[in-house]
Amino acid sequence: MTTRILPAVGDVDAARSVTTLLSQLPDAEPGAPVSDSTQLIDTLARLAGESLDELPEVVLVHERIGPVPALELIREVSLRFPAIGVVLITADVTPGLFASAMESGARGVITLPLSYEELANRIQSAAQWSVGVRRHLSTGADVFTGPGGTVITVSGAKGGVGATVTAVQLALAAQASGRTVALVDLDLQAGDIGSYLDVQFRRSIVDLSAITDISPRVLSDAVFSHGTGLALLLAPSEGESAEEVSDRSARQIVSALRSRYEVVVIDCGSQLQGASAAAIEMADSALLVTTPDVIAVRGAKRLVRMWDRLQIRKAEETVTVVNRFIRNTEIQPQLIEKITGTRTANTAVPANFKELQSVVDAGRLHELDSKSTVKQALWALAGELGIVKVPDKAEKSGAKSGAKFKNDRGSIGRRRDRDGDSRNRPTT
Repeated sequence: MTTRILPAVGDVDAARSVTTLLSQLPDAEPGAPVSDSTQLIDTLARLAGESLDELPEVVLVHERIGPVPALELIREVSLRFPAIGVVLITADVTPGLFASAMESGARGVITLPLSYEELANRIQSAAQWSVGVRRHLSTGADVFTGPGGTVITVSGAKGGVGATVTAVQLALAAQASGRTVALVDLDLQAGDIGSYLDVQFRRSIVDLSAITDISPRVLSDAVFSHGTGLALLLAPSEGESAEEVSDRSARQIVSALRSRYEVVVIDCGSQLQGASAAAIEMADSALLVTTPDVIAVRGAKRLVRMWDRLQIRKAEETVTVVNRFIRNTEIQPQLIEKITGTRTANTAVPANFKELQSVVDAGRLHELDSKSTVKQALWALAGELGIVKVPDKAEKSGAKSGAKFKNDRGSIGRRRDRDGDSRNRPTT
């Protein structure tokens, strides 16, 4: 049997050494090395999107991989692609490191400097484990082995632009179409999803922050099952508790949610913290909500530039959503796109707060009238993002479902024609 191996090695010399040894292994089919954690996850997601059979049996993770630390990367790969055997390459041979690697989901550890015999033994063991798992899954076991659910983050250019309303309605749209959906409040100091949906629940995302192995049982204890069918992971009621949610714990939480739900919508608020930065970096699509006014657009530009400087996300990989849009405003979506360097969504959300006021005041945003133009626009946006399940019959008949966005670091699959305006903008 041929064993497909994908090395993830950031250092050029180390990559050359690993590749040379792999080429000498019998029945081995090594792939071209990937140089960082982002490229590894993207490569695996692309292969899984083509077919689960395309995934390699073994992934080698070098200790100096980045920007995500090796153990965190192993945990994410293990959660998203559970039938892959992950092996860590490290110079640290202490029992503590070995235990941490096993807890993260590694199937073995190879010590540096590399030796042919140890490399062959660890790869063989991991490959046999992977084949056994895949054989077991093929018999019909109910285990999710795909690339994981779609993660959508929603950030505000500044406070009050409508990021939370957008996140809630996107989640409701996905759930109403038959998806399993988790809605996460990562606006850790000022999160209001619980208030918008009339929820009082003592558990929050903080309860998961200190847990290194988030099992399905642990996760289910922390989420609130809303009457709409949404699984809610709320922000802490005390803002000072936000410090307990680190970027590392945020990665673990997002990975755990992605492995269990088809769609994960995360409200990141308007203030950048380590936890929200980690979520935005991991997201398939990162939305930035702004209103068509000078202050908000400046805030959007400032936030996008900061994301780029911190290497969280590039401007062209960010989707800007224009909220409270009015046709005769001077600041049009095309101008916002030019100023921020982002891609604006085809659907702009109309300015009609009167539709929202009663349900917002009552904390019943999920009861927003289906005739609301705001709701219709946000649900159309969900269609653009590809998080709404469309019946095959509707697809064959050419029913409108919105432009589909690629789940590849949030890039839009199909751009509108720059020479024309193909936007679907409900009027007020």
